[in-house]
Amino acid sequence: MRSNHFKDVRLHFRGNSNSMDDGECSGEGRLFLGKNKLLQIALGRTSEDEYSDNLHQISKILSGSVGVLCTSQSPKDVEEYFANLAVEDFARAGQESPKTVVLSKAQIETHPVSMVEQFRKLGLPVEVKNGRVAYVGGREEWEVCKEGNELTVEQCKILVHMGIKLAVFRIELLSCWEKGDGTVNELQ
Repeated sequence: MRSNHFKDVRLHFRGNSNSMDDGECSGEGRLFLGKNKLLQIALGRTSEDEYSDNLHQISKILSGSVGVLCTSQSPKDVEEYFANLAVEDFARAGQESPKTVVLSKAQIETHPVSMVEQFRKLGLPVEVKNGRVAYVGGREEWEVCKEGNELTVEQCKILVHMGIKLAVFRIELLSCWEKGDGTVNELQ
């Protein structure tokens, strides 16, 4: 599981019970994240080997970063939950920066002197001056990233150290399968 945010979603749909009875979900639902090929085989790739009517259509959608949510909640409630789900998160390497981030002298000074070596390895031009962390050459500020540029691993680590969250965790619903009649509805 990639983050605690997925755990929160899983807990939301789990319900009160943690046990499994006769192969069915005893809580409100289950969230499956994993290898797409394995999920496709479990659902069925063709109409001949599908677990239930029209599940092979869901199987065709499984590519990229996707998962499967099985729940007894109404589609309206599920759509509403995911429409309102937006949690600030730290940016990851390779992501485009949504804004320019400039660190001031005051933001650097709050960190302990023991962090200087780690900051240097990440590319921050810092030194110890009068027992405090400061920029080399008396700089007042330093630009971590520019809007629109791809973030590097080092930039992301600096942003984490500074507590700056540039990303938003969201889950987009692609389709819905109804167990009763086997209908598949595209949601996008």
